[in-house]
Amino acid sequence: MSWVGAHGGAGTTTLADLVGGRDLGRRWPDPSQGEPGRVLLVARTHASGLRAASRALEALHSGEHPAGVDLLAVVLVADAPGRLPFHLAQRVRVLRSVADVHRVPWVPAWRGEKRSGPVPRAIRTLGELAGTQLAHSKKREKRR
Repeated sequence: MSWVGAHGGAGTTTLADLVGGRDLGRRWPDPSQGEPGRVLLVARTHASGLRAASRALEALHSGEHPAGVDLLAVVLVADAPGRLPFHLAQRVRVLRSVADVHRVPWVPAWRGEKRSGPVPRAIRTLGELAGTQLAHSKKREKRR
């Protein structure tokens, strides 16, 4: 499974470290070169991140990717604590109308170099979707 960022700083490296899979940065995988074609597209929940996710979905829809790429879901990583403003929540609803969307909450501990502390339930769900074993134990899971 491949993590593809819709924009720089989307969170692909963090998610690949926690969940497993291959971090491809901002490029689509090339299954003909042995790269995993199953993709989780990652974006932040700020306005430019949601626009980038929309552009990436448009590129997928129009066939601007290597053959064999299969979108599993869009993963939206919170860019700040708290609820999204209405106009951004509306954009998330639009994305949900065309793709399966998973939300990852704001995790203050992830701002540092160590990814310690409880793991949000959303990460466990992504691990199940990706078919991977999480590096963190189940008892460390944070209930959300």
